[in-house]
Amino acid sequence: MGPLGQWADIAEGYWIFPKLEGELSSRMRFQGKDIICWSINNYLGLANHPEVREADAQGAKDYGLAYPMGSRMMSGNTELHDQFERQLADFVQKEEAVLVNFGYQGIMSAVDALLDRHDVVVYDSESHACIVDGVRMHLGKRYAFEHNNIESLEKCLKRATRLVEGTNGGILVISEGVFGMRGDQGKLKEIAELKKKYQFRLLVDDAHGFGTLGATGAGAGEEQGVQDEIDVYFATFAKAMGSVGAFLAGNKMVIKFLKYNMRSQIFAKSLMMPLVTSGMKRLAMLRDDPSHKAKLWSIVNALQSGLKKRGLDIGNTNSCVTPVYMHGSLDEAMELVKDMRENYGIFCSMVIYPVIPKGMMILRLIPTASHTMQDVEETLDAFEAIAAKLKSGVYNVDKYSKMLEASRV
Repeated sequence: MGPLGQWADIAEGYWIFPKLEGELSSRMRFQGKDIICWSINNYLGLANHPEVREADAQGAKDYGLAYPMGSRMMSGNTELHDQFERQLADFVQKEEAVLVNFGYQGIMSAVDALLDRHDVVVYDSESHACIVDGVRMHLGKRYAFEHNNIESLEKCLKRATRLVEGTNGGILVISEGVFGMRGDQGKLKEIAELKKKYQFRLLVDDAHGFGTLGATGAGAGEEQGVQDEIDVYFATFAKAMGSVGAFLAGNKMVIKFLKYNMRSQIFAKSLMMPLVTSGMKRLAMLRDDPSHKAKLWSIVNALQSGLKKRGLDIGNTNSCVTPVYMHGSLDEAMELVKDMRENYGIFCSMVIYPVIPKGMMILRLIPTASHTMQDVEETLDAFEAIAAKLKSGVYNVDKYSKMLEASRV
């Protein structure tokens, strides 16, 4: 069944594959109870914004869900697709952009297209699964450097440089703008500085930074002052824009190459028109109305500062992603989360072994512009209470592990 599938019989429907109901908002329903939801990536609150809902409906009314038919290359291109790409490129300060249908699929396909067997890829060891899966398709050498460790990266670059000498190969370095589990930004400024010593291109997955970081919302590169040093910029619409789809941006040569070589786009249906037209509406709201981002950060700052004041460990996050680190067994983690949902009305994602080491748990909170200060205060009170319970041994049961063992028999 695999490391996660082994939990299916006892956890599915509650801890795994839970069903959140109601309007997308900070308050939803779970198992018939009202909860404050900190588990959806609707950073700017656009997913259910009235103007966005209207644009979604109008797009479906005007075009249906089938148009355009076929891949972009064969029969599925439109002027609106091209227009959306120009707007995205302009927003993230790049020459050109290309739409992709899904974030996971898009970054995998881009990594695959950018590399041939003579190339070497060097990537952060805590890169998202979509990057890892893209790298796994690479037929040449690959090196993972220790997370955000520039000394480790440089060692990998030295090895990679020796490998490509005398060949037609190149080096691709991959990092993230924001690492979605821990919330720390990739060290893009320090990575870019290494371009003075080594020849490589830099690909940045900025799924969590796009729309949330930087003076204009153009992401982690803008935040760190190195947007120009990012050769291939990637972001998804599934987070700050609350939609479906993604894009890659860079100079004309790189984007033209991707357009003609990304197999997942050449051989897949074009992004449906309602997602294009409503995507432009979302981008306009993100770009032209800074109040959404300002509201988001007022919630982020209140939540993160409040957690730290109450003695909770949120690690080194310098983004909206807010992890709360605690120590305890798998049984304690599951009992704690159940108590939080049932008795405190707080819903957030739980991360346990094998994603992180045994004896640890991460409760991952995603603040959004839809949250209120009342949501924050109720959540802070709940976390203070459960942390005290954990410390006193209230959750020290031996139930779920036994159930898991029984399910294996």
